[in-house]
Amino acid sequence: MYLLEHDAKQLLAAHGIPVPAGCVITDAGRQPRLPPGPWVVKGQITAGGRGKAGLIQKAATPAEVRSRTASMLGQQLKGRTVKEVRVEQQIAGASEAYIGIMLDPAVAGVRIIMTAQGGMDVESLPRDALQVSTAAPDAESISAVVDKLSAAVGGVAGAALAQAGRAMAQAFVAEEALLVEINPLFVHADGSWIAGDAKFVTDDSALPRQSVQREFLNRKSSPYLETALKDAHGCDYVVVDPEGEIALLTTGAGLSMMLIDEMRASGLKPYNFLDIRTGGLRGEIKRLVNVLHWMCEGRRVRVLLINIFAGITELGEFSKLLVSALQAVPDFKMPVVARLVGNGMETARSVLADAGIPLHDDLDAALAEVHRHLEEQR
Repeated sequence: MYLLEHDAKQLLAAHGIPVPAGCVITDAGRQPRLPPGPWVVKGQITAGGRGKAGLIQKAATPAEVRSRTASMLGQQLKGRTVKEVRVEQQIAGASEAYIGIMLDPAVAGVRIIMTAQGGMDVESLPRDALQVSTAAPDAESISAVVDKLSAAVGGVAGAALAQAGRAMAQAFVAEEALLVEINPLFVHADGSWIAGDAKFVTDDSALPRQSVQREFLNRKSSPYLETALKDAHGCDYVVVDPEGEIALLTTGAGLSMMLIDEMRASGLKPYNFLDIRTGGLRGEIKRLVNVLHWMCEGRRVRVLLINIFAGITELGEFSKLLVSALQAVPDFKMPVVARLVGNGMETARSVLADAGIPLHDDLDAALAEVHRHLEEQR
């Protein structure tokens, strides 16, 4: 779960990491009591690039806070809508550093990155400006690497990075995180520091053990829609392009991502990513019905492409469930293109043929039919 900055800072503060005093506003006409100014107004979305998109702006007066808030609420960036803003104290007279701790499956551990040069352009820094190493995935090992890297940075920035990194290591392990990043880490000349911005990505699988994260999800299901859907319905569903034309009913995360890449390369515009997890249907159409309803929300969706590569799943049974689900969603009126491979193909072919859905076992043929449907509707 990619946390909103406000929620990320709540988690960091709970682990002893100082953050600027701030509040959340969801209605531009109702401004809560603000912390002492001047302020920074920050649009809250679960995506990066907010600064360059104008969703982080300074404000010197309460009137400017109201104006900035009103202009940000409702804005979209990377398919995400700003539904709340965080207003926090500006930090003045500090240098900017960077530190990130992230899970690295390639080394079966954790990667730590830090530099005394933080801010929006940190990704453009040369490799030799960064201190990078890996550690075992426990707080003690991560802290030891943090101490080593921060010593290489040296000076006031190095001392601040060491303190911040050790606290982040505790938060990373305790919250079962995939990524914890502070950028910028504001560092004052006297050695004090504060988290200017924060990115916190948690593991959805850990939700049963993480009560605070569960509270975030229950309280704010809208910002965490994909996680809420997965938690409630047992499948992964993500809108990858709100302007997409092709809904995808697919299984297998890797296979589904490869399909999206291949479609984009051929000029097609997929609407969603989906891992329907056919093995979890168990003779019940509810999950399929929910997915079809979600797909109906795509205002430009014109074709449904089904791509199922079955292992233990019996495709005849899946096809029967699919036809029943389509019948249960009368608003779903778009053409259906099916490509199935695996056990039970002959039964599936018969079931889908009776429903007027041709069955392909070749992806190129299925994509060609998708193209034809799109051209006929233009």
